[in-house]
Amino acid sequence: MELVVEKKESDSNNNNGNNGDNSQTILESSSSSSWSATADSNNNNKEGEDVRERQARDLRAGLHPLKYKFVFWYTRRTPGVRTQTSYEDNIKKIVEFSTVEGFWVCYCHLARPSSLPSPTDLHLFKDGIRPLWEDSANCNGGKWIIRFKKVVSGRFWEDLVLALVGDQLDYGDNICGAVLSIRFNEDILSVWNRNASDHQAVMALRDAIKRHLKLPHGYVMEYKPHDASLRDNSSYRNTWLRG
Repeated sequence: MELVVEKKESDSNNNNGNNGDNSQTILESSSSSSWSATADSNNNNKEGEDVRERQARDLRAGLHPLKYKFVFWYTRRTPGVRTQTSYEDNIKKIVEFSTVEGFWVCYCHLARPSSLPSPTDLHLFKDGIRPLWEDSANCNGGKWIIRFKKVVSGRFWEDLVLALVGDQLDYGDNICGAVLSIRFNEDILSVWNRNASDHQAVMALRDAIKRHLKLPHGYVMEYKPHDASLRDNSSYRNTWLRG
């Protein structure tokens, strides 16, 4: 905390009288900041312990633990039908996994993108993060968007899923999950990250996606912060950045 004081000869006595109050304010502010930092540190330590315990348990079972635990979600909306049911209520949890073996069991039983009706969303997110703009892990973030012809979207989705599960993308801790949106004339892939204001991480994620998907030069990637989606109530319109 930076304290700026304008010294004046005529106010010297008053300033001397307020030193005790200023010191108390600084102490209280420092104490509050210290408590907040300690709480964050404790939460991170607890999460780290939980991950290590999970991985050790999987290893004892002869399995191959992943760095993150993941959840597949599914959203299906009836086209042309308006309903009062919220988007959150339409999101259904399919399955969760935390090992290589668990992933393949889940993935091999999932319907292929080409067989899914439109409009449908298939989500893959880290455990504890819901595929919602308002989720605490997502609210300050955004997403990279790529549009594909329907005949090729399944291959790119699979490559993206394998990259996420295998922690192959740069700034992996900043990634929340990915979505495959099945639409009438095209399919859309999006990768969600935690911090839309971290330009370096956002651009590094773009480059990693291009590299791991071996994205042809003709494809354009677009970025949109989630707060912008909340304002215009749109996932893929009015994007802010193209690259």
